[in-house]
Amino acid sequence: MVILVVDGYNIIGAWSELQRLKEIDIGQARDRLIEMMAEYQAITKYRVIIVFDAYYVKGIEKKEKQYNIEVIFTKEKETADERIEKLVKKLMNVKTRVYVATSDYDEQRTIFGQGALRKSARELYIELEDIRRQIRDRIEEQQKAKPQSKALLDVLDKSMVEKLEKMRRGEV
Repeated sequence: MVILVVDGYNIIGAWSELQRLKEIDIGQARDRLIEMMAEYQAITKYRVIIVFDAYYVKGIEKKEKQYNIEVIFTKEKETADERIEKLVKKLMNVKTRVYVATSDYDEQRTIFGQGALRKSARELYIELEDIRRQIRDRIEEQQKAKPQSKALLDVLDKSMVEKLEKMRRGEV
């Protein structure tokens, strides 16, 4: 099994689309990241966990599922890095490969020490763009393979159309 743990606010801060959304409404930026990771998960079949720290969301720790993505908001005064480190320790085993998506160099070094692998924000973005391209290509292929439907009158020969017209008028 492959698991991708995403440092939510780190990725939001690194991707221009999400940065712009964050300036308007941090909630929209979070929602958009979750949607993007749902696309990623649908294609890769990886288990995706996004961790947001309590810096922007005050209150109690919360876990939820959105679009089949696990979303964790840390408890107050707990950083996403601390939670990610705990998750990596818990998730690591012989059958599981864990990636952590963050551009935080210190965090990358820590998770390496625990046996996890890293994806920088840039690497994850490039991978996501490749996935989007694959989806577009699949849709185009399916549309090309699907026979174009024609009107019945375009398919029938002229004599048959004339007979049907006479039947419709009650002349036959």
